[in-house]
Amino acid sequence: MTAGTPPVPAADIPPVPLARTCPFAPREEYTRLRGEQPVSRVRMAGGNTAWLLTRYADVRSMLSDPRFGSDRAHPGFPLFTPGQAQAVKAFPQSIGSLDGAAHARARRAVAGEFTVRRVAGLRPRAERIVEDRLDDLLSSRERPVDLVSAFSLPVASLVICELLGVPYDDHEYFQARTDLYVDRGTDRETWVRAVTEIRQYLDGLVRAKEGDPGDDLISRLVAGQRAEPDPVYDHDGLVNLAWTLLIAGHETTASMISLSTMALLMEGPERRAAMARDPALVDDAVEEWLRYFTIAEVTTSRTALEDVVIGGVTIRAGEGVIGLGSTANRDPEVFEDPDTLNLTRGRRDHLAFGYGPHQCLGANLARLELRIALQALLRRIPGLRLAVEVERLRFKEDANVYGLVALPVSW
Repeated sequence: MTAGTPPVPAADIPPVPLARTCPFAPREEYTRLRGEQPVSRVRMAGGNTAWLLTRYADVRSMLSDPRFGSDRAHPGFPLFTPGQAQAVKAFPQSIGSLDGAAHARARRAVAGEFTVRRVAGLRPRAERIVEDRLDDLLSSRERPVDLVSAFSLPVASLVICELLGVPYDDHEYFQARTDLYVDRGTDRETWVRAVTEIRQYLDGLVRAKEGDPGDDLISRLVAGQRAEPDPVYDHDGLVNLAWTLLIAGHETTASMISLSTMALLMEGPERRAAMARDPALVDDAVEEWLRYFTIAEVTTSRTALEDVVIGGVTIRAGEGVIGLGSTANRDPEVFEDPDTLNLTRGRRDHLAFGYGPHQCLGANLARLELRIALQALLRRIPGLRLAVEVERLRFKEDANVYGLVALPVSW
């Protein structure tokens, strides 16, 4: 298609999102679109239409272009579930919904907490968390063990809880509600109730930090706002930020730990032994697992703020746009033999963490947790194995964050 070419009727294009049917590949319909019609008009499950970008170059271009806005309350924003528009309006905008100066200001306030140097300082505590969970795992006589509930979720939850200053005893409360939040099948009433309860919890947590600050991220953000020359204290903004970090900081990392472990256990014993001897090999493997699984299939969505030509197609002001990370990260124009899991590929230019001004704040932390968790599993449990055939594993096929429901393992 070229600029000005009429879009293909939405009825002729698969709806978005379609549940994954294979844990190791994007939907065939989306892969076909990348080759035949990489900028396509699609029908959204929430009732409106949008443009779907499936090539790496187009997705990356959209994510770095200020002419595409992130406001989820915009009438043209892609709707992934029925009732999403009403639900979004019921809550204040988070950092992910801001653009321009407002986004830059909000991101600048917290970016220093996630630099490579700052995250490196978290390594000793993250290592201790991983070792403690493995101690518990190895002391258990139960076989098989679900690695998702016994290791992946606790590790990811403990790390983000400590960073934010959230009591870990409360993790089951927000985990249950987070599961409802990320499940596309959750009805609107339940979804709104889950979000409301998490936000009420975080509102109380921020108020507690305001009255009695500690050595945690939220307390430092409170102090930072109060120390500004002309402070305009934004309590609700801190609640929104805590919400974003808590939700994004444990569900995604936990899913990647589980999927990476599954993939690791499907490798031959020689490869696993080599990775156990040389932990640096895990670094390259982590990047490949991030690319290969792309658990946030929709890299992100935007609304065109003015007419923009992308991939030779004119997207009109007010129209929604979706960047499909799963096909972008399998683009043969960028990645050689992209459907093959190549643990020595070592490419860091994938879009698993997005791209541009809204690139995931916690990318450095997620990488650290993945490396520590996988290196420790290789070192401490060399005999770890899947307790069921891969075909019997259950996946979160219809969730916004892809992952495993459970990962039964033994040793």
